[in-house]
Amino acid sequence: MKQRYILCLLFTGALIYYGAPRMSIFAEGLEGIFAIGWLVLATFVVAGNLAALLYTPKGTGKGKGKKLKSKPVRRVKSRSFG
Repeated sequence: MKQRYILCLLFTGALIYYGAPRMSIFAEGLEGIFAIGWLVLATFVVAGNLAALLYTPKGTGKGKGKKLKSKPVRRVKSRSFG
């Protein structure tokens, strides 16, 4: 799972590296709104992937760690009087 977060961060970094210099946030009209919106959403993507990368619990991968055992279910016998 961490490889996916790192890959998304690298891909987003490449998009920002190539896209940001070509955009003008000070442009008027739709071009400026698009540039600001694009950069805000790219920032959200980077922040979300960093948060997921930094705050994932350790040992949650497949086959790692101890398996949690559920509590045994207590069976109650039902009685009917009739």
